Amino acid sequence: MTARDRNRDAGILWRGNWATRTRIVTGLILFSFALFHFLNIGLGLFSPELMHGFQDLRQAITRSLAGEAILLAALLLHAGLALGKVATRRTLRMPAWEALQIGLGVAIPLLLIEHMVHTGVAHRVFGVNDRMDYIMSLIWGTPDGAWQALLLLIVWGHGCLGLHFWLRLKPWWRNASHWLAAGAALVPAFALAGFMVEGRRIRAEMADPETRAALFEWFNWPSPENFATLIRTATLADYVFWSILALVAAIYGGRKLVNRRRPVRIRYVDGPEITSARGPTLLEISQANGVPHTALCGGKGRCTTCRVVIEEGLDLLHPPSDMELASLRAVNAAPNTRLACQIRPSDPATVFRVFRPEGGRNRAHASQGQERQLAVLFLDMRGFTARTTGQLPYDVVFLLNRFFDAIVPSVTGAGGTVDKYLGDGFLAVFEARDADTSARAGIDAARSIGAALKLFNRTLAAEGAAPVRIGMGLHLGNLVLGEIGAGGHAPRTIIGDTVNAASRLEAETKALGVELLVSEAVLVAAGIETTGLDLQEFTLRGVPEPVRALPVSDAARLSLAATPAEQRSE
Repeated sequence: MTARDRNRDAGILWRGNWATRTRIVTGLILFSFALFHFLNIGLGLFSPELMHGFQDLRQAITRSLAGEAILLAALLLHAGLALGKVATRRTLRMPAWEALQIGLGVAIPLLLIEHMVHTGVAHRVFGVNDRMDYIMSLIWGTPDGAWQALLLLIVWGHGCLGLHFWLRLKPWWRNASHWLAAGAALVPAFALAGFMVEGRRIRAEMADPETRAALFEWFNWPSPENFATLIRTATLADYVFWSILALVAAIYGGRKLVNRRRPVRIRYVDGPEITSARGPTLLEISQANGVPHTALCGGKGRCTTCRVVIEEGLDLLHPPSDMELASLRAVNAAPNTRLACQIRPSDPATVFRVFRPEGGRNRAHASQGQERQLAVLFLDMRGFTARTTGQLPYDVVFLLNRFFDAIVPSVTGAGGTVDKYLGDGFLAVFEARDADTSARAGIDAARSIGAALKLFNRTLAAEGAAPVRIGMGLHLGNLVLGEIGAGGHAPRTIIGDTVNAASRLEAETKALGVELLVSEAVLVAAGIETTGLDLQEFTLRGVPEPVRALPVSDAARLSLAATPAEQRSE
């Protein structure tokens, strides 16, 4: 990936207005705090000393003046912006994942307030030594312990949802999602296991009166009067938060009532004509009225898949923000193109959805394309024109079909598909959950094709016909998969520099007199050690960077487990 591509991809993550970017930054700060806090709890599996030592390191940052200021600001800004966004929504219709994230976010303060009061506030006001074992002794074996375990799961679930829907546009995130999901599941499991082990240990120690007295003195255990003050403080904080929620609901309801009295008409080209209250974004209007409208980023302005062409009423719309202009310029959009998630029509308008479903949602999602890192194989039959000169068309078709019948099962058997047939050759792609699996599937297919070709040529020899020779180029890189063509007649296909590179590698096999050129990218992804291999560097027409590849004279001998010596022996 070039530096320009990296800068472009980084820009995708930070598109949005100041509020969106602030929610991202504050969310990352809070997620980092939660991650290290949960790992700290999990260390109770090993020893109290390790857990307390890690807590000291953590609190050297989080309880410093700067650390506390950053954490408090992040918490208030993140929660405030989220509640403000809910209050200013024009409809509560939203994707299920967004509703879940909002629900988890609202639940967090209701469970977090008591925890903060009995730890941070108790430490600041009454000098309580709120070590991990103090918290364990306070809540272990009580309903509060179960609620705090639930809080841990809610915080982690809310954070992981936010992280996923922020990074889901990145190919590397999609490729590593199964590993990341497994790691994400381990963090709360590790924390809860540490909580259980340390909770049992401290409860056993508290059963001894002398040890209990010593621990109470060490913790500076709050007096009954101090506990009563802490409980009143937590109750008051709960009332404040419920009042804020009531205010959010009142703002939402009030705006809904006012906007309902001033409807606006929206006509969709090749679609319905609807009437909606003023105030919602065009995307929210579409969703509220059941009009299919693509929006990959969930309506946050970080992608442009919801864009529309304003055919009538453009002059009556508010001007685009700097954030919207940047997103539209990134795709060279026409002057009358706007983002549906950013415009709030107040006057009649006629709009055309750029990514509009054709009879359903599938067309829109497939048409917008999906970037994946996959292996592709280009295959061509050598000397086909000379071989078929003077033959009847039926004989030519018969030979090709026999050849493909013999070869293509090697592709499908390895988990690949033929993307397109190109006369006497084809382009195959190996879709898999990640690049490594795709690379191994491509190597397996190339080897199997070599073996199938030998068998096919033995059949031809028995018939007195000349053997067939082939050339193959196998490469791995970023591809765009999507429906390309007119609506209703758009086959799913692949495009990108990786396809061009595989084609050029296949062409190079002719001059080298080999069956296969497999790129270094494929070998590395497949886990094959390349040190000592006879890799050659190729400058390929139309490919910006040179490509290193391994010439293989006999594809049937290519192996995932091949050593450098075995490869050279070819």
